[in-house]
Amino acid sequence: MRSETEMYSLIMNTAKADERIRAVILNGSRANPAAKKDPFQDYDIVFLVNNLLPYKSEDIFTLLGDILVMERTDENTLFDECFEDFVCYLMQFTDGNRIDLTIASVKDWKRYCLDDRLTVVLLDKDGFIPKLKEPNDSTHHIKRPTLRKFEECRTEFWWTSLYVSKGLWREQLLYAQNHMEVCVRKMLLQMMSWLAGSENNFSVSVGKCGDDLRNYISKEIWEEYLLTYSACDKEEIWTALIKACNLFKMVTEMVSESLGFIYNKEVEENTLKFISYTKNLPENAKTIDFSL
Repeated sequence: MRSETEMYSLIMNTAKADERIRAVILNGSRANPAAKKDPFQDYDIVFLVNNLLPYKSEDIFTLLGDILVMERTDENTLFDECFEDFVCYLMQFTDGNRIDLTIASVKDWKRYCLDDRLTVVLLDKDGFIPKLKEPNDSTHHIKRPTLRKFEECRTEFWWTSLYVSKGLWREQLLYAQNHMEVCVRKMLLQMMSWLAGSENNFSVSVGKCGDDLRNYISKEIWEEYLLTYSACDKEEIWTALIKACNLFKMVTEMVSESLGFIYNKEVEENTLKFISYTKNLPENAKTIDFSL
């Protein structure tokens, strides 16, 4: 595996040798002085150029090493995406290194230098980028929610939890599991992130998928959260759903107390009753006869 020194030399020498490349920016975890280093860290690199058009067809990745797999995300018919204002190569090399390379116009430098505090200017041939503040992850910190956003998170969680219970009653396990992971979990993670933020002055980040939550919440809550994951088995998903609902209810109360939010708790109680009713509804039922 090429060393970090070798990779930076390769990136810088490529940029210096190409007159069209006017600046090189480093973003992401390698720009974060607090990030733990490991061999799987990407090199999130931006080349700023005056004329973007040649790079739309020029295979610049051939200069950087032997490719294991490479993806262009600025032009992608699978996801029906076409972005005219940048070129993006995601490159996994055979030696284990990875570069996420964005090529953008010089005129868009602010997007890559100011919008994210995890930014280091590696090269500026024309001196057009002002001196930046020392990099830190403040732009990735959990943001304090408004009462409206808090309420919308609650509504989305309880609304989509009913898709899971409906799918389980119908024996549609993939449907139920999909809504559990894509919809319900997203809101549970959001509420738990607000809990972590509220207990740490909203000065922490929990990572893209919430792996760092365990550093900012109690061990008991973290372990309860892990129990909301399940195999695609009917009873396991039922158990995970009910655990997720009870955990969301508890964490919602903690967040509301910390932030001074007042909310109507009837939605939680009534939805939990309906989920319990659905779980016990006979599989041949023709109607729903539910009452509070």
